[in-house]
Amino acid sequence: MTYRDIRVVGDPVLRTPCEPIREVTPGIKQLVEDLLENVNEDGRAGLAANQIGVSFRAFSWNIEGELGYILNPTIVKLSEEIQDGDEGCLSVPDLWFHAKRAMYARAEGTDLDGKKVVVEGREIWARLIQHEIDHLDGHLFIDRLERHLRREAFRKLREMQ
Repeated sequence: MTYRDIRVVGDPVLRTPCEPIREVTPGIKQLVEDLLENVNEDGRAGLAANQIGVSFRAFSWNIEGELGYILNPTIVKLSEEIQDGDEGCLSVPDLWFHAKRAMYARAEGTDLDGKKVVVEGREIWARLIQHEIDHLDGHLFIDRLERHLRREAFRKLREMQ
């Protein structure tokens, strides 16, 4: 296994929008392998490429016994129905806050062979899709918090440093 350090808040790679994958190279195949291996640890539901320091549009998941990945994901549908629940992030360690997300989300992208991949679902699946694509767009979940919670999150981050 190629263990990759998780980048944490403050690392500029987390705030930089990721580049689309235009060609599947040996490096992209290694990235997918690393994403799958590194998300397959206890307590991990999803992992975006930039969280391991690679600025390409790809993420992996490990939810309800399903391990997978998607390249160049795009959200194609979000419900108007909202969920409000605890959310955390490997890149913002030890902080959990109520974050509002769409109750349902659908993303489309491809796999290493160029075949269409669809990731969709409600609740945890919807949260995962939105959370990981936010990463690929250079956003962290704390950016989506209500104002008073965002202030509290940044205060706690300062205290932790």
